[in-house]
Amino acid sequence: MIRIALFDDNDSLRETLALVFDATDDLIVTGQYPDALDVVAVVGESRPDVILMDIDMPGRTGIEAVQLIREQTTFPKILMLTVFDDVERIFAAISAGAVGYLLKKTPADKIIDAIREVASGGAAMTPSIAMKVLDAFRAQGNQNKPGSSRGNTYQLTDKEKDVLYRLVEGDSYKLIAYHCGISMGTVRTHIVNIYEKLHVNSKSEAVIKAMKTGLFK
Repeated sequence: MIRIALFDDNDSLRETLALVFDATDDLIVTGQYPDALDVVAVVGESRPDVILMDIDMPGRTGIEAVQLIREQTTFPKILMLTVFDDVERIFAAISAGAVGYLLKKTPADKIIDAIREVASGGAAMTPSIAMKVLDAFRAQGNQNKPGSSRGNTYQLTDKEKDVLYRLVEGDSYKLIAYHCGISMGTVRTHIVNIYEKLHVNSKSEAVIKAMKTGLFK
């Protein structure tokens, strides 16, 4: 059973999602809150597996709430659910420690799929958000021309770059294997190599470093 906490000042949306989740066999809502003012205490008491976090809330933004949670613990998984689709907020949320970013127009069944994905260790993004992230990579890549000092700093192979792209898009290892035409074992090997080359220890750290440094050309 996946335990979920909802933080959103839209009462109607929050209550509707709570009803949908509670009607799903493997999900249970531990609490729903109109703001994140007591977020650290709430997380400590209810111990959810996944948090759905709005960004624009009274008193404290969702991004600030993510930062506070991450200062205390690496758990739970935090999935942003917001109307904002600008690159600055996307990067800020992921840099703060969120493992996914969904728009509120995402259908309920897709939100449920995303919750299951992040609960199992994956990442999740609305497709349009993933495209914005990739476009940002490309824009940064255009500034890193072949032969520049930044363009090949980490010495990633073409296949490792392909795998990293899929991580950014929120793919599971199984989907990465499918899209890249390689086995699950090879996926794991590439990811270990990516972590070593980027000097990181997790998917979220790898994605954040890729975003900040413009690894893709």
